Amino acid sequence: MEIPSSSNTSFFEFALHDYLRSHHISSSTSTSCFDLALDFLCKLEESGDFWLFDIRDLKESIRFLKTIFLYVKKCRRRRNCEAVLEHDQDDKGKTLLKQDQEDKGKALLEHDQEDTGNILSERLSHSIICFRIQDMVINIVHDLESAYLLYEHSDESDRKRIAESAMSGSLANIWSLLRTNIKESCTGIFFNYYPPEDPQLVVDLIASLLEPLGHPLIELEDTRRHELQLVRSLIRFAIMRGVECTQLTDLLTHAADVVECAIFECCFDSDEEQVPSQTDSEIYELMDEDIDPPDPQVRETCMHVLTASKKQSRSSYALAVEQKEHRVLVELIDSLLDYLTDLLGSCASFQVLVKDQMLKLHQGVKYLSILLEEEEKLGDEIKDLIGVVVHDAGTLIFSLSVNEIKEGFPKETDLVLFHLYKVLKYMMAELGHNYPLASPHSLFNYPRSNELGCIDFFLKNLKELARCDEVDDSIVFILNRIQMVQDDLVFLRSFLENIKEQRYHTEKLQAFWSRAMEAAYKAELLIDLILVGDKCEDSLYAVARHIKLLKTEALEIYNGQTRTVNKTFIHIPSQLAAAIHNEDLVGLDDAVETITHRLIRGSKQLDIIPIVGMPGLGKTTLANKVYAAPSVRLHFHVRGWCSVSQTCSKHSLLVQLLCSLYSKSPHEYLKKDENDLAKKLRQVLLRSRYLLILDDLWDIEAWNLLEKLLPNDANGSRILLISRFQNLSSQFKPDSNPYHLRPLTDEESWTLLQKKLFDKEGCPPTLSEVGFQIAKTCRGLPLTVVLVAGILATTAQDRWEEVAKSLSSIVLDNEYCMKTLELSYSHLPDYLKPCLLYFGAFREDEVIHVRRLLRLWISEGFVQQAEGKSLEEVAYDYLVALINTSLVVVTDQRTTRSAKACQLHDLVHEFCVEKAKEESFLHIIRCWKGPFCLAEPSSHHRVWIQSSWELKTWELMLIFPNLRCLLLFGYHAFDCEEKPSRILLPKLLRVLDLGDWGFGESFPMEVLLLVHLRYLALCGITSIPSAIVKLSRLETLIVKHPESNIVLPNTIWDIRTLSYLRTIYGKRGFIFAVGNLEVSPDLDHLDTLNLAIDPLSQNLQKLLTKLPSIRRLKCMRDDESRDDESREATRNCDEILVFDCLTQLESLQLIGFRGYGFNFPLNLKKLSLSENCQPWSEISTIGKLPNLIVLKLHDSSFIGEEWVMKEGEFPNLRVLELLRLDIRNWTASSDDFCHLEKLVVRHCKKLEEVPACLGECPTLEMIQVENCSESLANSIKQIQQEQMDSGNEVLKIIIENCCDDTLILSKE
Repeated sequence: MEIPSSSNTSFFEFALHDYLRSHHISSSTSTSCFDLALDFLCKLEESGDFWLFDIRDLKESIRFLKTIFLYVKKCRRRRNCEAVLEHDQDDKGKTLLKQDQEDKGKALLEHDQEDTGNILSERLSHSIICFRIQDMVINIVHDLESAYLLYEHSDESDRKRIAESAMSGSLANIWSLLRTNIKESCTGIFFNYYPPEDPQLVVDLIASLLEPLGHPLIELEDTRRHELQLVRSLIRFAIMRGVECTQLTDLLTHAADVVECAIFECCFDSDEEQVPSQTDSEIYELMDEDIDPPDPQVRETCMHVLTASKKQSRSSYALAVEQKEHRVLVELIDSLLDYLTDLLGSCASFQVLVKDQMLKLHQGVKYLSILLEEEEKLGDEIKDLIGVVVHDAGTLIFSLSVNEIKEGFPKETDLVLFHLYKVLKYMMAELGHNYPLASPHSLFNYPRSNELGCIDFFLKNLKELARCDEVDDSIVFILNRIQMVQDDLVFLRSFLENIKEQRYHTEKLQAFWSRAMEAAYKAELLIDLILVGDKCEDSLYAVARHIKLLKTEALEIYNGQTRTVNKTFIHIPSQLAAAIHNEDLVGLDDAVETITHRLIRGSKQLDIIPIVGMPGLGKTTLANKVYAAPSVRLHFHVRGWCSVSQTCSKHSLLVQLLCSLYSKSPHEYLKKDENDLAKKLRQVLLRSRYLLILDDLWDIEAWNLLEKLLPNDANGSRILLISRFQNLSSQFKPDSNPYHLRPLTDEESWTLLQKKLFDKEGCPPTLSEVGFQIAKTCRGLPLTVVLVAGILATTAQDRWEEVAKSLSSIVLDNEYCMKTLELSYSHLPDYLKPCLLYFGAFREDEVIHVRRLLRLWISEGFVQQAEGKSLEEVAYDYLVALINTSLVVVTDQRTTRSAKACQLHDLVHEFCVEKAKEESFLHIIRCWKGPFCLAEPSSHHRVWIQSSWELKTWELMLIFPNLRCLLLFGYHAFDCEEKPSRILLPKLLRVLDLGDWGFGESFPMEVLLLVHLRYLALCGITSIPSAIVKLSRLETLIVKHPESNIVLPNTIWDIRTLSYLRTIYGKRGFIFAVGNLEVSPDLDHLDTLNLAIDPLSQNLQKLLTKLPSIRRLKCMRDDESRDDESREATRNCDEILVFDCLTQLESLQLIGFRGYGFNFPLNLKKLSLSENCQPWSEISTIGKLPNLIVLKLHDSSFIGEEWVMKEGEFPNLRVLELLRLDIRNWTASSDDFCHLEKLVVRHCKKLEEVPACLGECPTLEMIQVENCSESLANSIKQIQQEQMDSGNEVLKIIIENCCDDTLILSKE
């Protein structure tokens, strides 16, 4: 392809071309070529035609080159002149003293010639570097200009290639320059020629290294980046304080060392095999020295600079704050925090007392950063004090040595730390006067849901405290008082249970109930505050006396008038089974047919089909049925679904649509830019016949956000809108014909009610009349019918008449639905009410992972221990009870048929939100606008923040001092601008989920102060500090999106309460410390674990013996130990991993243990294997497991082309799943799989057929085949025919993407 002629080019192109040519001639010492290059790149961005060319990385690279160019040029000019002068004066003077007059001239001449030669050589070298950098940039612009001209005059098919070639070529040239010229000249440029008279030059150079760190050319370790930031902040702080340059010589020398190592580290290609030069080796040694904690000389240098800065006028601190130079102080404080964190991380172990002191120091330094962010609220005295405290804190931190941290602080350090922390608390208190604070000890709005259950949880905690062997010495003297409170509360608890129902009829009892609950909550609050170090013993003494008086009053009431009142509800049985959500469509067959017809017939143009109707009519259920219909799935190439709701964003809608289109987790898209998501959506829809369902539309805004992204290729694409507002569709399309979903008839309502209550058994004749009357009162709303069925299912049949009377008084509107829900809620046992209200903490229409929900319930104290069951089993019983009331819907099942995910109808969710607010159970902040936006009391127990961009966690600590639960999750998780190093959290938290707020690889130190924490969910961390042992009550630890396996410290064995250690998203696990396992205590309560381990270390067996209660284990091979390429798919007798010591193990997943055999426990129910590469002969070990119900064989778990099953294997197997195996022949007999219910075969492209004996399996319910051979699909069809001939009417067959056809066959 040729460059187009000038007749086809624009004026802009000619002007640019001429300017480049003239510039290239005249700019040998100018920086304008960099500015021109950046301007040209901006022009390309603004043009919009060159959008395939992602130029952001290139702009960052050119800015970086400009900084290097300026530094080399300035350093050369300034330093070379000084060098000649210094050599002339210094050497000449020494020579005159040592040599006589006769030899002086000769010596001077030799010195001058040698030094001048060296200087000239270095000047020439620097000039060459400057020229090459400059010439590189000019050539890049020329290349981009040519590429742009080609791009503009090329076909669409060639444009992408042209853009990508220009981009990759320019970046490759820059990378080559960095790896050669810049790297080779590191010592000459950045070490020998730093400018001591101009410290700002060093600051600018460090800034140039720090700013483009997101660029792929630049990679620095966190510790190196912290070093650079610390040096820069110290220099800037000294400049701001007016410190003389001569006092900064040592610091600048150290800065030069760090910069040299950083530049070398950035430019070093670790993949390139080369022999390092002598200079390289010296720099490597320097890098190793600098990356360790600073040596005493460096720390002394930092302290010297801080001391020099303190001698200046104190008022300059206040002046700096007023002149907005407080960013210098903020940067220094952030660097001190990083330094302190790295220092703590460098110590493998240290004393508990020192641990507490260091954490408090860390928190105190954070206070300084927060104070500076709020400088407009500070008085002059505080402003003036800040700089002094910054100096004192920095001096203290730099004075700490590793030995002091390990062995304990000297008394002088203790005193300084105590004084510093006291001043910081005073300053924070001054800031607190500007906020609507609630005193932690004052009356607060305690939750009113399941109040007796809350007292039970409190009493349980007091018993654990009394049994604790490691009670802090500071609270030993009040243990007797705590025991008295416990004894009195046990009595009050019994009395309150006795008056629970009668109190509604007596004002005196209701008043007593309220006072008793308030006293119990206050006692719990004060004891917990004492445990975190607050001094409130006097307040606890007053509350203890009050509880004693309440006990006396209770005795008087009991002796006088109290009698037990029978309960008005039937207890829910403990043995329950949850069914998958499959709404019964009664009377809506015509609606399904009509909507389906409108979707697949009619105009070829993009069309909008609205479904409208009041809440609870079943619009979403109808759309779901249509969406999954075989004819719809065959007709449309792609299908997507998103729930809009009242608060939506374009990013959220795009994520939902892409997830449904690709069947992927939302976390794959959450971090992506909105524009990238929009391009991705348009690309997948372009030239495809698509169906998109927009559920729960409230206004036209969501449509406006998406409309431009939806192509109309005249191929019959459709948009299905679901809304409760009938006139909304006319705003999208004036001539649209919305489908108005009708209510059920009375007969249809009665039919649906019977299905929900009696299934196929039918209604007893004695209940037919009252049952039909109840169905009539539901006014044709399916949701109401379902909710009423939930009420009747737990109500004695002789009390159905009362339910009918309660329903008959409610009118038909939203209020009717809410009052029906209120009735359902009131019929729940008390212990289920907080569990239901907790759903309000999730987003509307959010699909909730069941195990995560159960762990939250347990950590909150909602779940009471039951004999013979674990807490998780009891919690699951609670969930099933809510499912059976139809308040909660199961959206996904596990292979064992237990609920995997669940959801609420939007009206039920709305009810939960309102009820949670009414009962002070949960405070929802949809958009954080600062602390002054809160008009209500701030003594909330639980807070969920939906949009938290402007949130500062320290404001939460001030506004919600009694906060027990902080949840920041949802689609947008935690898009917060606040730096992780600056977070401060309410110290009484029990539950903390920080969503997807990333901390990099560092564990947030502030969390270690939360001694009451039971549930912790973080994102991205890869190591955990030994101070985690302070969280002695921690039960659940979840890490989302870990970058690598997470290293646990030795102290993890001392957290005896741990029961759930899990990673989410990605094949990562926890690496246990295995040193001194013999003396480490067992983790008796650990139930669920994602484990990463090196099987070669022989530590697996030792480790498993310390985990006697494990029920679910996901075990993966540690990445660093994998040598799969070198191992064969055979094993020796000693290469067996033994799991049969885990007598409680029910579910096991093994990943990456190639060449190993396994011994499994006989009680195993679910087994999943992947990447283990065992021969098929080894599967007999699995086939003999008597209790195995589910088997998943994924990703070369077994290798070989033939699987021959032995007679009698897999006697109880219900589910078998095969994924990405190279099997070709599979042989089985009629005695195998005698209980098989579900078979899934995916991406097994060599497999020719499934065993024909499956046609005789009487229990088979589903076969699903995807991306397999056509012959396999044909064998499935034969089995389907055999099953139908034998009378199996429930078998469902799904065949997808076998060869070029997509078939969905079902017989239900």
